[in-house]
Amino acid sequence: MELGIALPTANSPLTSPQNIARLAEEAENLGYSAVWTYERLLYPTAPVAQGGRPPGPLDEVYKVAYDPLETLSYVAARTRNVRLGTSVIDALFHTPVTLARRFATLDQFSNGRVIAGLGQGWMPQEFATSNIPMSRRGAGFDEFIGAMRAVWGPNPVQFDGRFYRIPESILNPKPVQPGGPPILIGALTPAGIRRAARIADGLNPIAVSRQVLEGAVNAFRSAAREAGRDVSALSVMVRVNQKMTAEPMPDDARPFLGGSPEQVAADLAALEALDIDQVFFRTGFAESLDEQVRLLERLQMAVRAVRQ
Repeated sequence: MELGIALPTANSPLTSPQNIARLAEEAENLGYSAVWTYERLLYPTAPVAQGGRPPGPLDEVYKVAYDPLETLSYVAARTRNVRLGTSVIDALFHTPVTLARRFATLDQFSNGRVIAGLGQGWMPQEFATSNIPMSRRGAGFDEFIGAMRAVWGPNPVQFDGRFYRIPESILNPKPVQPGGPPILIGALTPAGIRRAARIADGLNPIAVSRQVLEGAVNAFRSAAREAGRDVSALSVMVRVNQKMTAEPMPDDARPFLGGSPEQVAADLAALEALDIDQVFFRTGFAESLDEQVRLLERLQMAVRAVRQ
């Protein structure tokens, strides 16, 4: 199981271009496998319905959201080996050719380090500002991914679908990675997990709890087998949004994969049987960048100690 970090590209005490770049460099030096960004188009001032709950204010973390691919392009120039992932870009707010070319360009500049994490989007206000109906989700998302893969394939490229069309054209640059960057789908719903198992290269769930995570991973692999796919060729990369703290949290108040680095390492050890490829952690909770780096270093040390 590899470890990664989500860069502090959202509203946090550490959010700045300088801190984002330095933290990516520090993560690479500490042996983290990947750094991750995500997309948020806007912060509505009106209440927003989230996760089946009544409408309410959006989390203030979303008041700042650096663009994911521009951020990773800058990070690519400051690093050499760490992989560059999006968790996630909401594909339907873009066009397949434009987004595929942006990923391909980043893959070229980073020498093949890109992981393309995609989602469908969920916030009505973002669909409205993108002039895309929410009904585009589902079949439109499937087709979007098919069109992106066509762009990354051999020239000439042509795609004829219900929602997207690409007249026969020469489209360059191509990605460094054959066939394009691996596509992960961010999902926790049964339909989203089945879609990832059917058309993606992997699943990118959020670790809301151990039980939910285990259910998602098992459902993904079961659906992939039913679809006739080689499960060993598909990846699971898990996002953790819990807070990592310098001091241990009380057990009765500690969320799964939250708390001190040592507590987090114990939780990770309990996940070994799931054969997860990577777990990456949100950053930005610390009061200073130096403290954040110390926490990441402690996590690496704690994981090594648990594995011995």
